[in-house]
Amino acid sequence: MTHRSSDLAVLALVTLVLTTASNAAENLVAEGAQLTIEGRVAFTEGPAWHPSGNVYFSDIVNNRIMRRDPKGAMHVYRTPSGRSNGLLFDAQYRLHACEGGREGGNRRVTRTELDGTITVLADRFQGKRFNSPNDLTIDAQGRVYFTDPRYGDRGNMEQYDSEGKSIEGVYRIDLDGLVHRLITHEVDRPNGIGISPDGKYLFVADNLNDGPDAVGGARKLWRFDLEADGDVSLSTRLLLFDWKTDRGPDGITIDGQGRIYAAAGFNFPNLPAETVKKYRAGIYVIDPHGKGLLQVIPVPADMITNCTLGGNDRRTLYITAGHKLWSIRLK
Repeated sequence: MTHRSSDLAVLALVTLVLTTASNAAENLVAEGAQLTIEGRVAFTEGPAWHPSGNVYFSDIVNNRIMRRDPKGAMHVYRTPSGRSNGLLFDAQYRLHACEGGREGGNRRVTRTELDGTITVLADRFQGKRFNSPNDLTIDAQGRVYFTDPRYGDRGNMEQYDSEGKSIEGVYRIDLDGLVHRLITHEVDRPNGIGISPDGKYLFVADNLNDGPDAVGGARKLWRFDLEADGDVSLSTRLLLFDWKTDRGPDGITIDGQGRIYAAAGFNFPNLPAETVKKYRAGIYVIDPHGKGLLQVIPVPADMITNCTLGGNDRRTLYITAGHKLWSIRLK
């Protein structure tokens, strides 16, 4: 993406002007908090917080996973990373990664063990390679859920239904290693994914923004009922928010109250696929029960890709956007 401003120009914009929807109950950002740059690499994605105070995130272009230590220094944690995208630690603090496998890579979901070895959790479904695993979440039982869209070249896709229609699905990896497809065509191009704190809902970001169907494609956030056995009730699909023709939701995270924080929007249009009619780049805080938009936390950078909650009290929001790692304190 072409840079439209220098770092000095970006820093001049970091004092946020908070946009609150009319139905917002409160301003979630701490008084006087400002968005600050936490690190600079190429194309950032998938931030993941570790209790040690380290923040891990994907640098897709340079094929590596970065680590920002508590003092602010940047380190290369793993390279090559399989063009990793979404990252997440489990309850044992093992790092899970969606390896998108661009340029013919692995296209798999992995787990880095505490001794540094890498375990492949899944790279195929019914003998066919995945499209490009994008983002993941883990439930209270330790089951892994991940999205499998395909952005860019679709020439080497292998996931198709019996009628020859491509499948960009949502999957679950059980503790015994078995992989189940939960969503086939109910979401056009699944991206970010999350589970409510009570385990009752699965949230999926639907962001179809390239290819022949990009103009007018889905830019929506969906909610599905999640059963105790890890299956999804497809008939319960509920639309929580629609970005219309503007850039739709990428990565998401969920706070302790169940509110969804979705990275979305552009400050400059990506025509003809994505407009900037209403929704600028930022974190969109959305009510999980269908009451709509609660607040927008603007981010003065394109492109905004993902976010996670961290800090000792889990009240620091880390954001990957504009080739940087950002943070802002919440109440």
